[in-house]
Amino acid sequence: MTAKLNQRPFRKLPGSREELYRSVDLPALRPLPIQPYVFAEWKRARVNIDYHIEVEHHYYSVPYQLVGKEVDARSTPTMVEILYQGKRVASHARSSRPGKHSTLPEHRPKAHQKYLAWTPSRIVEWAGTNGPFTAQLAEKILAEKPHPEQGYRSCMGLISLGRRYGKERLEAAAQRALHLQAHSYPSVKSILARGLDRQNMVEPATLAPPVEHANIRGADYYAGSLFEGVAE
Repeated sequence: MTAKLNQRPFRKLPGSREELYRSVDLPALRPLPIQPYVFAEWKRARVNIDYHIEVEHHYYSVPYQLVGKEVDARSTPTMVEILYQGKRVASHARSSRPGKHSTLPEHRPKAHQKYLAWTPSRIVEWAGTNGPFTAQLAEKILAEKPHPEQGYRSCMGLISLGRRYGKERLEAAAQRALHLQAHSYPSVKSILARGLDRQNMVEPATLAPPVEHANIRGADYYAGSLFEGVAE
């Protein structure tokens, strides 16, 4: 039925639907792409001093020579590609882990090269000009990262907090963060924003030794009863 309709001559035009398709449409057709279409999102970003850019709260590395440059990030559901001046300079498997880093070893500066004058020792030295607790906190931040450069962003955040709140408050906030073992920029920022740096730190109370008595079952008994049957 469809073939008969397509071959039926037009009433007011020469030819038929089939003849028109073969003469106009068919020559313009092209093969379908080998790869299916992949939706991608684009973002413009500036490379931080830790030679990473942020995409959806995750940090992806680029060659360290591009620090301070603007790049384009093309994100698909499975991959993040980074382009500089239209040329791809890095690609990573896309990660959904916020606040974490995807770092390729070849993007790191070589040991004998200066990293734009910013090194872990210089960052700690700067922190020391604010106070010993700030320096100690910077050391902790750098030491707890797989690569020290991944802590640069947090340490630079400390610098901005010092400008905003002043040296004395930053030093007090760093002391409290060390006391709480909260070695991160967000922790110090929260301490300052809530004014906790102005409060006296209370040392944890010394617990009295447990009372031993035949009628007291102890914590182990209740812990076993509480979690019995609960799947891990």
